[in-house]
Amino acid sequence: MLVGSIEAGGTKFVCAVGDEDYRIKDSVNFPTTTPKETIQQAIDFFKQYDIEALAIASFGPIELRKNSSKYGYVTSTPKPHWSDTNFVGMIKEQLDIPIFWTTDVNGSAYGEYVMSTLTNEKIDSLVYYTIGTGVGGGAISNGEFIGNVGHPEMGHTFLKRHPEDLNFKGICPFHDDCLEGLVAGPTFDARLGKKGKDVPLTDKTWDIMAYYVAQAAIQVTLILRPDKIIFGGGVVSEGFLEKVRDQFKTLLHEYVEVPDLDKYIVMPSVQNNGSATVGDFALAIRELES
Repeated sequence: MLVGSIEAGGTKFVCAVGDEDYRIKDSVNFPTTTPKETIQQAIDFFKQYDIEALAIASFGPIELRKNSSKYGYVTSTPKPHWSDTNFVGMIKEQLDIPIFWTTDVNGSAYGEYVMSTLTNEKIDSLVYYTIGTGVGGGAISNGEFIGNVGHPEMGHTFLKRHPEDLNFKGICPFHDDCLEGLVAGPTFDARLGKKGKDVPLTDKTWDIMAYYVAQAAIQVTLILRPDKIIFGGGVVSEGFLEKVRDQFKTLLHEYVEVPDLDKYIVMPSVQNNGSATVGDFALAIRELES
């Protein structure tokens, strides 16, 4: 059996073909340009293989409700040219196969959930955040996604400002004080005029960002009580998560019991931020068998 995966990010698409054991047989990535050009590149890649099903984990917001006339669409995204794009429909025109449609972070969350079952970690719930060009979050409870009317938008929850960060407007075009607007990768350029990779962990900007990310972790801890919170994306490193854990401990102040923080607030188990590909393979198989 061969199945396909599209991890559709705002910066690049990662397409892969894999088998029922979630092993990648071939993959390709290319920049996210216009919908017509980028989606056609994905279709051309999959036409080389006899895949039986496909899962798409896309940047959003997207429409997930199957009873909606806009099901399968990217909706009100700030990504230029992509608003109101019939993503699934464009794929269906050329690939007549079952398609599972979800958000990029849901795909990553499901990949981490699948990996936990393969390693007998036996967790029932988790939250996955990605912190990169944008910020998003997905949640799994008892093997199912959280969210019915729509998918979670954890990147746009509001936060208490750090006292040394009161004058920074934030970069989100919708909100000034949301998680994405305060910790996404481009905030380094906005604050310091340089990329995050060029900012040493000793810079106080990382402490300010850890303060915000720790608040996000506390929010989902108190609302969902997951077994684990996973942070992926280009901004995240183990050194940064050490700062997040320290801030989390200080801010939570032992209000509720949580697991050992080294096992509770963690990096993805799939290397190179590949969790969404594993999740997509599993979701494509699930769609085929449903």
